[in-house]
Amino acid sequence: MKWTLGVEAMDLILIHGDLTQVDAEGVVNPANSLGEMGGGVAGLLRHRGGDIIEEEAKAMAPILVGTAVATSAGKLPFRYVIHAPTMERPAMKTTPEKVALATVASLACADASGLRSLAIPGMGTGVGRVSHADAARVMVEAARRFTPRNLVRVLFVAFEEQMVQAFEAQGLKMLGGGR
Repeated sequence: MKWTLGVEAMDLILIHGDLTQVDAEGVVNPANSLGEMGGGVAGLLRHRGGDIIEEEAKAMAPILVGTAVATSAGKLPFRYVIHAPTMERPAMKTTPEKVALATVASLACADASGLRSLAIPGMGTGVGRVSHADAARVMVEAARRFTPRNLVRVLFVAFEEQMVQAFEAQGLKMLGGGR
């Protein structure tokens, strides 16, 4: 699905699969403000990419909700990991509003870093306890409103079927036609 935003166009694509294996220049870590990468998506990124990712994120803490920072991607196949907090502390309940802020911040950080493609997981749906439907709604709305300078492709990556369905309900189509 191609959304025309201002004079630029940005493809919004749904992928059902492993966030660490998608073809993108950057990947989003739905972080906490401390930069700690314990469990969930953050833990997966640290486990597969190496401790250097967490070390760099913690060195930039506190990372306020509504802002984002870019670190190296360690051993991951990306140029950068974009850390966009959805919560202030690890394992804290969050809100759809904070997920929206984190989405906008991740897009802006990736765009300012010169990335042309960005992979974003469902944010706030694990320990943050935001419903899949609410997360998908605010994330896709934020991406549709974003006016990029560099970004041309945003990949919404869902591992769980429930998140796939939530993104589909927002009008996203599976890469390659999907279902």
